Amino acid sequence: MKQYAIVTGASSGIGRAVSLELLAMGYDVFGFGRDFAAWKLEGIRDNPEQSGFHPVVCDLLDTKQLMLGLDQILKTPDGELTVLVNNAGTAYYGLHEEMNPEKIMEMVRVNLEVPMILTQKLLRILKKNHGAVINISSVTAISSSPHGACYGATKAGLLSFSRSLFDEVRKYGVRVTAVLPDMTDTALYRNADFEADPQWDAHLSPEDVADAVRYVLSVREGSCVPEIMIRPQLHRIHKKPRT
Repeated sequence: MKQYAIVTGASSGIGRAVSLELLAMGYDVFGFGRDFAAWKLEGIRDNPEQSGFHPVVCDLLDTKQLMLGLDQILKTPDGELTVLVNNAGTAYYGLHEEMNPEKIMEMVRVNLEVPMILTQKLLRILKKNHGAVINISSVTAISSSPHGACYGATKAGLLSFSRSLFDEVRKYGVRVTAVLPDMTDTALYRNADFEADPQWDAHLSPEDVADAVRYVLSVREGSCVPEIMIRPQLHRIHKKPRT
């Protein structure tokens, strides 16, 4: 029977790379995102049914819309859900006193609330299918993050959720993994005054994170990888020019 995966934040960056990796592994992929215009891979954006990729346009902050999208996926007659990748994330940077309630709520909801809701909704199915939950956290989950206190806190919460969930469901054959990437060359830093350093060994690529997901899903049955951290060789950032 065909296996399929759900990936949030699949329209770009890490989510797109993970989706492509899962397609290469033989999964059908239902990818949640707001706008898939950036998908330039020939044959996927225009012919999703043939490629195995199924874009689901959805605002994750609209819980009702999210649940309706899930309900439609779960009606898929010829496959079984075996992988959930909670990847979608948002970040605002700066002194915490300069944050506003809207930014804080958005980070908490997208980075932590949505993964917990999706996992709760799908967990019985993943237990039945001996599936996997992969949460894309961050190295900021295990260290202080000045100018990113709220973002780091949400990722620490996601790591804590992953650790507890692992112990809760491992006896049912469900694998739970938290992936902790360091600075990755994505649009996550669009609201910051810095970005990933362009030198090849001073940042991660989305494909590096996708490789980690492949590894997590490729270990022998009966073993699991609860946590995996990925870091570039060099530790530095690139300051954006002032405008």
